[in-house]
Amino acid sequence: MRALVLDFGSVISRSLFETHALTELALGLPAGSLKWRGPLDPNTDALWRAMQRDEMSERDYWRFRTREVGQLLGEDWHEMRDFVIRARSTRDPMEIIRPEALHAIAQARAAGYRLAVLSNELDLFYGADFRERLPFLKEFDAIVDATYSGLLKPHPHAYQAVEVALQLPAAACVLVDDQMRNVLGARACGWHAVQLDVREPQQAFEQALAWLATPP
Repeated sequence: MRALVLDFGSVISRSLFETHALTELALGLPAGSLKWRGPLDPNTDALWRAMQRDEMSERDYWRFRTREVGQLLGEDWHEMRDFVIRARSTRDPMEIIRPEALHAIAQARAAGYRLAVLSNELDLFYGADFRERLPFLKEFDAIVDATYSGLLKPHPHAYQAVEVALQLPAAACVLVDDQMRNVLGARACGWHAVQLDVREPQQAFEQALAWLATPP
């Protein structure tokens, strides 16, 4: 028995960087208002580069962007949830789900592998009711969300919580995550792990599925 473990934001869902046009439309902002593009174009985003150098946390990065976008609307936003809910809650949430992720989930389930989500802020960013609007999540055997556990990747306890939930050893798990620090954290715990590049997401899912299919 092996398990495919997926981060949620930027892995199962498309990142906010990829959906600027949808965000601008939802918020009533002129096209091109959001110029920071994170991993799509690091040269446009000094804060992203600082976060990648571990000079600030991912949560601090999004707190800054949340305040920045709120100010464009003349509003005082403090929590990432303010941003995400305003940008995404009025649309069909399946619009932001990666088809590549859905295909990988279906393949893993058909092959008999376990499925888990390991997220630092699923309900914190999206709201507790968001996952109820995503029917495919019912296919998952476990959802470990640091919103409640406080176990943030790349701390070893985050990965261990998945092992406990799935009743599988570290060597049976493969993680797909967009942040290299989380990939390295998983590998340090004895997992296999693949970094997803939002510019070419299919590659990461293919690598993870290929590992799952490799005889131990």
